[in-house]
Amino acid sequence: MPTSLVAAANTSCDMPFPHWHAQVEINFIYSGAMTYRMASHTVDLIGGDLCIFWGGQPHQAIHFEPGTELIAIHLPLVHFFRLRLAADLMHRLTRGATVVTRQEGHADEETFRRLTLYMRGDDPMRREHAIDELLMRINRINFEPYRLVDAEGGGASAGEPLDPHSFRNVIDICAYITENFRDDIGSADVASFVEIHPKYAMSVFKKSTGMTLNEYITLLRLSYAQSLLMEDDLTILDVAMESGFGSLSAFSQSFRKVTGQSASDFRRERTLGSSLVA
Repeated sequence: MPTSLVAAANTSCDMPFPHWHAQVEINFIYSGAMTYRMASHTVDLIGGDLCIFWGGQPHQAIHFEPGTELIAIHLPLVHFFRLRLAADLMHRLTRGATVVTRQEGHADEETFRRLTLYMRGDDPMRREHAIDELLMRINRINFEPYRLVDAEGGGASAGEPLDPHSFRNVIDICAYITENFRDDIGSADVASFVEIHPKYAMSVFKKSTGMTLNEYITLLRLSYAQSLLMEDDLTILDVAMESGFGSLSAFSQSFRKVTGQSASDFRRERTLGSSLVA
């Protein structure tokens, strides 16, 4: 699910295609080295690096050194906006930049191995603890050296800090959309739930994420559709309706706009790619 916390271990497995999802992605590289190609830049990572980027942009791991080991965590926006990173850093992250940091020694490796066990287990209290500890680790970036990688020549575009009340509103907005994106919802429904004016809801969300409410709702629906397309027993129409699109034409138009291809071609390529890897 695009609204779920996901922690997946990877070892030297190139991605045959760019992919995207509606969460912030956090990678810790235990060993080896790899290269990501993002929508606007590439970033090289080595053992000990911790990197963070917005998964809604197409991204692809294009190179792994043999024996590379990493953990990839998909963090829903509802948790991401609990962070207290500097305003400019949050602004750049939500607009496609990649943040890379590291600390000396093995503390991060030990932390991420433990958090991975908690996140992938069945104990809800351990999962909540893991999320809280993960957010605390990311917040330490405020006090540590880091590098910010984005489009060549891209300057720092400072975002205005949100006050605590606005942050709370954004968290509530994300939580509502997370629970209801497959239904027929819009800005008025979101605003009514959070008990704020629709224009303010649209403004504060765009200010904090760089996306409109409708763009985020559509991205969640498309991310969900992406997972459904891996199931052979569902037709494209089934996928469209299950994902919250009101019609096949609306789904097809949105899917092609984001991926540059039809849902049928997407399914065919992924199925072929899986069979080749197997």
